[in-house]
Amino acid sequence: MGAHALATAVIAAAGSGDRLGAGGPKALVELGGRPLLTWSLDAIADATRIESVVVSAPPGHEGAIEAIARGATVVTGGASRSESVARALQSVESDLVAVHDAARPFASSELFDAVVSALEDDPGCDALVAAAPVADTLKRALAGRVIETVPRAELWAAQTPQAFRTGALRSALDADAEALGAATDDASLVEAAGGVVRLLAWNEPNLKVTTRTDMRIAEALLKR
Repeated sequence: MGAHALATAVIAAAGSGDRLGAGGPKALVELGGRPLLTWSLDAIADATRIESVVVSAPPGHEGAIEAIARGATVVTGGASRSESVARALQSVESDLVAVHDAARPFASSELFDAVVSALEDDPGCDALVAAAPVADTLKRALAGRVIETVPRAELWAAQTPQAFRTGALRSALDADAEALGAATDDASLVEAAGGVVRLLAWNEPNLKVTTRTDMRIAEALLKR
């Protein structure tokens, strides 16, 4: 049996933090007494399937990111999340890449290894997405009026990290600025380009920190 391929981790860390009310880049906001970004860096450092890291930094804050990025390659982020990932991808040389949001500080090293391994083990797959089954009842509404209740049996909440074959992700990111700006994750771009996207069920805590309430929940999880 041959050696397992190693992946590059790309961390999207160029978010402004406006919805968090942080007064600065989200990646630099402190959680548990240290910058949010460092939690993801710790997990990646312990992962066995990751060989290098590229971080997309908020424009104007590259130096602050470099100071905590522990030797990772730091690039300037773009106007949208997908544009930031596309810029980071220019520094990726491996055949596999795991893309992660700095706003998800609880992703474990086991999760990084799991998405990369699952992708490598499925030659027909272009992207592998960590996801959890949707638990809430979902309503489709227009102007505040419920139009329908959406069956949730086949619905999953996408998370990160998401693992990709680098060539497939590069092709998917070769889209116009409008498409990149509208994408909420990179797997949707691969899907739109006709690629095969599969899910990896993951039910461990993997909170995305977006609002002040999310930050309070994250702090409570850390105390536990």
